Amino acid sequence: MKILYGIQGTGNGHITRARVMASCFKQHGIDVNYIFSGRATKDYFDMQEFGHYKSFRGLSFNTKNGQIKSLQTVKNARICELVSDIKSLDIKQYDFILNDFEPITAWAAKRAGVPVVGISHQAAFLSDSVPMFSRGILRKSLIKYYAPANTYLGVHWQPFADNIIPPFIANHQHGNPVAVMNKVLVYLPFENLNSIIDYLKDFPEKEFYCYHPHASNQSMGHIHLRAPSRVSFLNDLANTSGVIGNAGFELASEALKLGKKLLLKPLDGQFEQGANAQTLLSMRMAHVMNYLNPQALDDWNSAPQNKRINYPSDPTPLINWLVNKQWCNTQSLHKGLWGSVNVS
Repeated sequence: MKILYGIQGTGNGHITRARVMASCFKQHGIDVNYIFSGRATKDYFDMQEFGHYKSFRGLSFNTKNGQIKSLQTVKNARICELVSDIKSLDIKQYDFILNDFEPITAWAAKRAGVPVVGISHQAAFLSDSVPMFSRGILRKSLIKYYAPANTYLGVHWQPFADNIIPPFIANHQHGNPVAVMNKVLVYLPFENLNSIIDYLKDFPEKEFYCYHPHASNQSMGHIHLRAPSRVSFLNDLANTSGVIGNAGFELASEALKLGKKLLLKPLDGQFEQGANAQTLLSMRMAHVMNYLNPQALDDWNSAPQNKRINYPSDPTPLINWLVNKQWCNTQSLHKGLWGSVNVS
């Protein structure tokens, strides 16, 4: 069996989920090729798990100061290049396409008649049971047309529907996993770095470890800037007392598994992050702010830790479901994966 795995590369969340899958595919000796799109090739990091992967420009969104810039996003879309990449991609040798919200492999498969299994957090919003906190008809259509699939499997924090599975969070070994109560991990990649520094400087009682695409490793008093590094990030996540971040799905999932409290600032204009923030707020698992609000940070500092949620780390049941082509039966997979997860 040969699988092509298409992965959205705009943020690091899809890649984090794909790392867990890639490791398990390798353990089971399954032949998988990887394609990423959504950012420049030079901007990917810590990609050893994927071997000789390919990347395309694909589609992404433009942001400025924590907001999606819709007009600039449209101007930079390069639709002709996207269509050319779709037409040039030869995928007939694959048994099926596994797709994590990646448009080039999804549309190439549709043209070639190769089946696509879409597994993503975005796919969860196709279910009427999943809270979207806004009008969802147009957004559901956009999800389907952005990366079309024959079968959709959503990933979410709660078992909202039979085709929704929990996130897989890898277990990592850390030298010092005990939480340091004055240490805070900050990951706000869509915010202006200087604005983040200004925001944090008035809280000298905390040690902030701030990862950002435009940061280099240096310390400014109690603010410790860090360049992107998956290993260093996970080490800091392990012993931090809490996380300040945008409302992306994967980082919040990792924090929930470790019992870290969350202060979220959703990316303005990104419906998924808005829905994520509201869902975690309703679960009483996060504090939410609409801008870099000092009062919100002050209130959050005194909040208790979250309980740990034991999301699974081994995607073997999912991989067995995939390779056995049991795609019409999501109920048994759903039941098996959620059976031991303490989400109540």
